[in-house]
Amino acid sequence: MDQTYKSVIEALIFASDDPVKSVELIKAIKEIDGEDTEITTIDVENAVAELNIVYKQNDSSFSILKIANGFIFATGMEYAKYLGYLSNEKSKRRLSQAALETLAIVAYKQPITKPEIEMIRGVNSDYMINTLLEKNLINIQGRSETIGRPLLYGTTDEFLKYFGINNISDLPKPREIEEIMKDEDFQEQKRKILMNALEESIAPDEEENNDE
Repeated sequence: MDQTYKSVIEALIFASDDPVKSVELIKAIKEIDGEDTEITTIDVENAVAELNIVYKQNDSSFSILKIANGFIFATGMEYAKYLGYLSNEKSKRRLSQAALETLAIVAYKQPITKPEIEMIRGVNSDYMINTLLEKNLINIQGRSETIGRPLLYGTTDEFLKYFGINNISDLPKPREIEEIMKDEDFQEQKRKILMNALEESIAPDEEENNDE
């Protein structure tokens, strides 16, 4: 592959707000330089790997990650606290505890119906499901063959991007979650998060109220 395309791939990924798939990168290059341009998905993967080596050698604060089957630039975890300091406004996409609970059920039990979600949660989940649909974190994936043929829900690529994972199989297993919950460092981090939440004196989340 022409070394020029390594820079082109870098520029395309850098300019995108969302993960860019290999096929999209190849299509953009061929649209400009012609369909006979010799570049494959393997070339793209190799280019990204070589770029990351350079970033590491230069001790850069960023690298290219593969998320939701696409590539995107991301800063290192060690810089999270500095970036968090600058980000004073709460994310508009912040999910309530109820929404996260519902999303977790869908993620681990998909495809799953609303009655099955409500059976697990023990409360009506219409509002939570609609919220997750609006945020494109879940979508309708068909109908169940059971009585009434209720809709089936599953997670989306947006869900993968939201949690920074490449595949649904990358989610921690239930046993791993139990081990994390028992970890002393995790408990300390959880305590700090709760203390920060109290200090911020945030009003009760509207989504929590609507879910009761």
